[in-house]
Amino acid sequence: MVFQAVGKLLGKHKIKKKAPAETEKLYLDPRCTSSRILDADILMLVALPKGVNVDEWLASNASAFYNHISLMYGSISEFCTISSCPTMKAWAIQIQWTDEKGRKRKCSGPQYADYAASIIQKILTDEDLVPTKHCNDFPKAFKPAIQKTFRFLFHLLGHIYTCHFKTVVNLELHPHLNTLYLHLLLFCAEFHLLDSREMALSEDLTTALINSSPCPKASGSNSRNT
Repeated sequence: MVFQAVGKLLGKHKIKKKAPAETEKLYLDPRCTSSRILDADILMLVALPKGVNVDEWLASNASAFYNHISLMYGSISEFCTISSCPTMKAWAIQIQWTDEKGRKRKCSGPQYADYAASIIQKILTDEDLVPTKHCNDFPKAFKPAIQKTFRFLFHLLGHIYTCHFKTVVNLELHPHLNTLYLHLLLFCAEFHLLDSREMALSEDLTTALINSSPCPKASGSNSRNT
């Protein structure tokens, strides 16, 4: 099974279990964790195709994940305001923004999303970091930059789950969100893009998704892939 394989792969990262949170988390409800899109084999989507440069694979997937997560965040963005999300909460922590000089400061949810989007776009469109011409090689600075990209994306997904999951359920987008989350986490585990401490932040959700049985699709379903 795909999700059993996810568990085995993530197990290699020795994620430490965290104490259960005191507040109820809607995204851990079995009725929600069993909702996923099953058209795609996530392991096949993650695996590096034969003959493809690994850095090109990372760059193309970073762009795809950014587009998908931007669409997901866009679906709830009108509910993510400075008043509703005065701090950037993701999982059990509040995330501060670190500027180019290394200074940390608090910011709201929508501010963090804007900052992250700006940095990600800058990274992915920087010809010196992500060369598009065949004759140009990827620099040593590429891997740290792409790791930063996936860390931002992981934080944005965490904010959606933590602060806006009820809205996602009301929009019936939770199957897409769950599949997108597992795809991102499996990709990051495969190519070592997230620190184990980051992955531990959502260990309860990861475990719940892996252990739950996906609901079968109704025949003739027109569900869209993430």
